[in-house]
Amino acid sequence: MQAIILAAGMGKRLGEYTKNNTKCMVPVNGVPLIDRVLQQLSGLNLSRVVIVVGYEGQKLIDYIGNEYNGLKIEYIFNKIYDKTNNIYSLALAKDKMQEDDTLLLESDLIFDDRLFSLVVDNPYPNLALVAKYEAWMDGTMVQIDDESNIVNFVPKEAFRHEQSDSYYKTVNIYKLSKEFSANRYVPFLEAYMKAVGNNEYYENVLRILSFLDCKDLKALPITDEKWYEIDDKQDLDIAEALFADDEQLMQKFYSRYGGFWRFPKMLDFCYLVNPFFPSQRMLDEMKASFQTLLTEYPSGMKVNALLASKCWGVNEKYIVPGNGAAELIKCLMDSLQGKLGVIRPSFEEYPNRYQGEVVTFIPENRDFRYTGQDIIDYFANKDIENLLLINPDNPSGNFIPKEDILKVAGWCKLNHVRFIVDESFVDFSEDYQICSMLDNTILESYPNIVVIKSISKSYGVPGLRLGIMASADEGLIGEAKKYVSIWNINSFAEFFMQIFTKYSKDYRKACACFQAERADFVSKLCEIPFIHVMPTQANFVLCEVQEPYTSMEIVRRMLREHNILLSACNAKKGLKGGKYLRIAIRGHQDNAKLIEAFRQL
Repeated sequence: MQAIILAAGMGKRLGEYTKNNTKCMVPVNGVPLIDRVLQQLSGLNLSRVVIVVGYEGQKLIDYIGNEYNGLKIEYIFNKIYDKTNNIYSLALAKDKMQEDDTLLLESDLIFDDRLFSLVVDNPYPNLALVAKYEAWMDGTMVQIDDESNIVNFVPKEAFRHEQSDSYYKTVNIYKLSKEFSANRYVPFLEAYMKAVGNNEYYENVLRILSFLDCKDLKALPITDEKWYEIDDKQDLDIAEALFADDEQLMQKFYSRYGGFWRFPKMLDFCYLVNPFFPSQRMLDEMKASFQTLLTEYPSGMKVNALLASKCWGVNEKYIVPGNGAAELIKCLMDSLQGKLGVIRPSFEEYPNRYQGEVVTFIPENRDFRYTGQDIIDYFANKDIENLLLINPDNPSGNFIPKEDILKVAGWCKLNHVRFIVDESFVDFSEDYQICSMLDNTILESYPNIVVIKSISKSYGVPGLRLGIMASADEGLIGEAKKYVSIWNINSFAEFFMQIFTKYSKDYRKACACFQAERADFVSKLCEIPFIHVMPTQANFVLCEVQEPYTSMEIVRRMLREHNILLSACNAKKGLKGGKYLRIAIRGHQDNAKLIEAFRQL
């Protein structure tokens, strides 16, 4: 068996990475793609590796030479690489295809070592590796029957989203017998090129063979094996995260700050959203308006403040919607002066955005529990001008009842302290419907209160980037409305506020479902012997990791072995010793997978 690698393309979409080098010379985590694949091929019993080069081909030849770790290397030069596509590169190697069984692959791939053994050890002589279609995939798709025959090749122009459930993406690794190449593929390749030309794709020939009811080529769907096709800078970034070593692994994922939908097989237990809302009815209504929302401008602040007022029952003069709570947090922190009181461990976005002095209260108990009176007692002699309370707190899950919050609010009012209450997670608490500070009477009674709420969390819509800030201090709210940009809310977020009240019953049902799921999940977590589970009223659980494990060891193993992403809270101020995990609560099926993964540890 031999291998043929197509490496003639220019890789223009990679920009500066391929300005002076062919695409397969681009390093992923410091290792060029060509080195990685040749190292993998060297573990097979191959007669030779044929590389079809073109753009910057001589540099590749000089770099690799005629031998690599015992592999014999031969080259074919595509002199018109800038005027042709990969069908011409493969045609240049057609004689070699007929001399031996061939592993055919493209040079812009990165994949697990075991993919080659899957192909080589499979008894079918002609095989295409395929992967179930996912949103990130681009290029040629196939459809297969119950006997793994490829019944259709679907080029880009024939792709239909309504049929995507039946599609598999070609991984661009093929095993072709020399008989198939000589008797089937090469004759059709020559005829196709004669009829259509050189600026085509070699898969088009396989597509014709599938139309002729050719059962020679089988599909082998991969399952959990990792692979990625690197066409542009974003692909490179994702590939580096997928194939990072243990030392780089967590930094590669944590530094993304989300966007994990690009890793559809990964379970994200870091980011915190409601798994039971929006309801399907609400999603369907938003989908029905997708084209309009995408192509039309949103409204300005006057309309969006009115919508926010309608949704959360606060006078429109008292409320400002933001592009996520993050925009409003920055706005608020920029406006404050004097010392800021903070309870830690906590959500660090507030103190990170604050330019003044921060005074920290850390509860001196294992579970980081505290009451309203504890807050008053600690800060009574600290001469603070501002006090921050996250309720329920993140990451501890500590919750202070409404009457206790009002007690703190009264103390703050008496002492001329601005009281900032972030209740992004309050709707996950028991009796949440009577726990919110978003009430005109409360705001007017305590004009020193500022309430911030991220809509991402309890409403399950982080992609909308929507948050609100409310206060009866009309001067503060007025300045905030001037601070944000003219169109700070996109049309999808505006439409969400427009229709939300129609689905308030669905929302209450979702919150009830969540509370039941939390109770079940926490009870099962408590059965895991190496973690101590802390009480929570939020949609996450703070856990203390017991020996012999550390939090980072568990995080790495969960990601490597189970494709589960957890949050190690090592960087959180107030948490010491590298022994804490914050675990989001997802739907029942996902939670069960995490529990089973913990049990396997």
